[in-house]
Amino acid sequence: MDSVVVHTSTHVGWIEVICGSMFSGKTEELIRRLRRARIARQRVEIFKPAVDSRFSTEDVVSHDENVLRSTPVESAPQIILLSGSATVVGIDEAQFFGTELVNVCQRLASDGKRVIVAGLDQDYRGLPFEPMPDLMAVAEFVTKLHAICVVCGNPANHSQRILSSDERVVVGGGEAYEPRCRRCFSPEPQPPAPQSPGSAREQAASAAVRETTGHPTT
Repeated sequence: MDSVVVHTSTHVGWIEVICGSMFSGKTEELIRRLRRARIARQRVEIFKPAVDSRFSTEDVVSHDENVLRSTPVESAPQIILLSGSATVVGIDEAQFFGTELVNVCQRLASDGKRVIVAGLDQDYRGLPFEPMPDLMAVAEFVTKLHAICVVCGNPANHSQRILSSDERVVVGGGEAYEPRCRRCFSPEPQPPAPQSPGSAREQAASAAVRETTGHPTT
């Protein structure tokens, strides 16, 4: 069930934030909501940072290979110029845009648009990843998603870096990160977790646990 009830006749905008670790299903959930908006015949525009070209330069692509055509932009203010008459605006990989994205989303929502933002809420060290904390504070709706820890199988809310780098932003996928829980996570880069018999690391990484209350689901 969706956590957001849409009242299209009121023309009131709002912000929805989808956050979590890598491989938690954030982009998957973003695509799901945007597709439902299109089914409802709402005008939808989707944006992604141009720096993220892991799967495609123009499409929003989830780790499960679901695809939605998007517009790559170099900076957050371009989203205002390009959103036009859209009533629903989707933004993926929000952590790559910087703090100016907060004012952009506020302005879009004040203009009566539904703004759906997906991004990492923590960096590879486990620290808050701007601008997500500020977006979560001003959003009307926040959804926290978890992956599955590849070490122990518990809900994972951290993105463990598995290559050697101290740069805060390293764009990558399964070759650079894996999901881990609080106990198995280290703020320092670690070697990949060994694959368990009968279970591939990538399968565990792509499994998402839907969580909207902040507590593990049962």
